[in-house]
Amino acid sequence: MRFQRTLSRMTGLFTAFLLLLAPVQAVAAVEISFYSHEFGSNFPHAFVTLTGTLDRTGEKIQGNYGFTATHVTPAILLGSVQGEVFSRDPQKDAQYMAASDRHFTFTLSDAEYDAVMGRIASWQALKQPSYNLNRQNCVFFVADVAASLGMAADTPKGLMKKPRSYTEFLTRANRDWLAARGAVIHRQPPELTQPET
Repeated sequence: MRFQRTLSRMTGLFTAFLLLLAPVQAVAAVEISFYSHEFGSNFPHAFVTLTGTLDRTGEKIQGNYGFTATHVTPAILLGSVQGEVFSRDPQKDAQYMAASDRHFTFTLSDAEYDAVMGRIASWQALKQPSYNLNRQNCVFFVADVAASLGMAADTPKGLMKKPRSYTEFLTRANRDWLAARGAVIHRQPPELTQPET
């Protein structure tokens, strides 16, 4: 009887040990990060990245999306030109990505991922000419993606040609919302010294 109890206890301990050694299944999730790239000759200057795994299918996701003119010429200063949703090659454009500022990152549900991709598709389907430096540029694109997720995403006129300043504004305007989502703030925005207009 005593032998059986000892054997039973040892079997239980051995089973628990084996469970500890078993690989833990990774939690499926897609993360979105908001970036800015402070000017320069490479576009876009505001963009988002999506990385991770969809819950419903296990599909691996890795992409980045920004909105820019198809040809960056002085014509963008004169009015609307051909525009496109542009994705950079993470390996070929590693230097560009490394030189960009990541502002914040949080996890999306599958439904939120669908909302983001739907909003991106709507920008891809815009009637041409679609890019306008004053009304429909990369900063407006990022604001629209943020709005699709329920973020406060006002578009103050004075910030819509300033990718870094706008994304800092987005961080400040959604500080509580981001905290509730468990977002990682990679770049703390400076506090305002004067109102944005």
